[in-house]
Amino acid sequence: MKTIISRWLSRDPDPNTRYELQRLIDSQESAELEDRFNGRLEFGTAGLRGIVGAGPNRMNRLVIQETAIGLAHYLKAQEHDAEFRGVVIGYDGRPDSKQFACDAASALTAHGIKVYLTIRVAATPLVAFGVKHLGAAAGIVVTASHNPPAYNGFKVYWGNGAQIIPPHDSGIAAEIDLAAQQELHLMDLEIAHQQGLLVWLDDDFYQEYRRTMNENPLLSNHTQPDGISLAYTAMHGVGANMAETLLHDAGFNHVYSVAAQREPDGAFPTVNFPNPEEPGAMDMVIAEAKSHGATLACANDPDADRFAVAVQLDNGEYKMLTGDQVGVLFGHYLLSHAKPEQNLVGATIVSSSLLEQIAKSAGANYYQTLTGFKWLTNVGMKQETETSQFLFAYEEALGYTVGSEVWDKDGLSALVAFAQLTAELASNGQTIWDQLEAIYREHGLYLNAQQSIALDPAAPPIGDKLRANPVMQIAGQIVLQTDDLKSSKRTFQDGTVEDIDLPESDVLIYHLDSGARVVVRPSGTEPKLKCYYEVVEPMIHEDTLEHAQQRAESAMNDLILQHQASIAS
Repeated sequence: MKTIISRWLSRDPDPNTRYELQRLIDSQESAELEDRFNGRLEFGTAGLRGIVGAGPNRMNRLVIQETAIGLAHYLKAQEHDAEFRGVVIGYDGRPDSKQFACDAASALTAHGIKVYLTIRVAATPLVAFGVKHLGAAAGIVVTASHNPPAYNGFKVYWGNGAQIIPPHDSGIAAEIDLAAQQELHLMDLEIAHQQGLLVWLDDDFYQEYRRTMNENPLLSNHTQPDGISLAYTAMHGVGANMAETLLHDAGFNHVYSVAAQREPDGAFPTVNFPNPEEPGAMDMVIAEAKSHGATLACANDPDADRFAVAVQLDNGEYKMLTGDQVGVLFGHYLLSHAKPEQNLVGATIVSSSLLEQIAKSAGANYYQTLTGFKWLTNVGMKQETETSQFLFAYEEALGYTVGSEVWDKDGLSALVAFAQLTAELASNGQTIWDQLEAIYREHGLYLNAQQSIALDPAAPPIGDKLRANPVMQIAGQIVLQTDDLKSSKRTFQDGTVEDIDLPESDVLIYHLDSGARVVVRPSGTEPKLKCYYEVVEPMIHEDTLEHAQQRAESAMNDLILQHQASIAS
């Protein structure tokens, strides 16, 4: 290992990480050195993400340079015009992000690939937009999204504007491994600019995204925007300027930003965990909404690709909507406003099944994918036809895309669309809660929950156990259908089998006779089973939403309790 560490020190361009590594060597912190040098930060379909620090198993300048060189080699091998088309690069507000973006640009231009580099921080959806808009061969965003301050990341888009999927991830990873063993070739960015290999994306680029969103027919519902007000937080991220601008363009003049969280700050000083789903993360924007009596309390995560919202209740308090609730509200709203041929909507296997029912009711087409927005957009492109154009897709983890201007989740356009949805309801004397109740009355109240079950590390793989002993009942309910994504087979209660058109994945989905669903997915990194539950509670005419909700929650608690007990036995 001494040789590996010495070589790393000789290649590392950053005096800070060289000093950090030398300190670990001098203090003989062998366990820490082993952790940093026993393997390399894995490049996958989400690119890279990890803690910033010295060594190949951390995020640092050398890892970024080697990764970008590997990407350059892969692009040139796969795309004959990659050098001419180039790569779009943007970055978030974390301390190292701009430097990492510049390092990536230095590596790509040194290998003859043109780079479009944003002149300042950019929301992730702007880069996804830029790949399509500029006809680039790929895109890179340096961001750790909503991860804690110690993290950073390197997300890669392919030339179609969507996040990479297999086989590109493994192909790039193989080239990175080769690049790590070769001499580094980098180009000074000033020289690259002089040679036409570096193009700075200045304000015109940001304004082009703005114009495109303003011209999106799905964001053109300007029904009494002054009828609602909203509080907004960028959560110390990069979304505030564009979010506020788009809302103003759409006529929303009563917007109150949380000043303490408005500017980019990678230390995230006012939140323990800058993820809108985490307890406490929305406290400041809800307090801002309360102080103004606002209709909505809205948030983007730090790279502005996710959208979260809390809605005012009759008593003046605020309640968060789940990602599934926002998704079905969007699906219902957009299907009633889009052109007839724009009727393709999608969700992931762990998102609510309610969107499928809404699509059926509207005569629209629905598709389902594995978890991850990369699947939603790549599959959505393939599913499109002239008579069934892409409209909307979502995942329950607060990711939404409205239309196909951005082939990735976009928290900025989602913010505008949700404000417009809310304003239209308000113009008719209705609230978001009224709309949700109307949807539930038509289709049933769908409640979703996620739980993880800790497993015995010494026990055989849980997936093998479940497949060897097929589950016939869960919580006293008959399993009508089992979808095994590892074998790509769907087995019905009567024994008939059909193929499933989804990529292979270690996932089992059980459909129960009550309409409930259980999805189980063993973790690939630790001894636990991730379980996703869904119950469906019919609503009769005499029901109140509160009573139906109580019944659904009781059914959910019973399903979780009995299912987890059966797994543990």
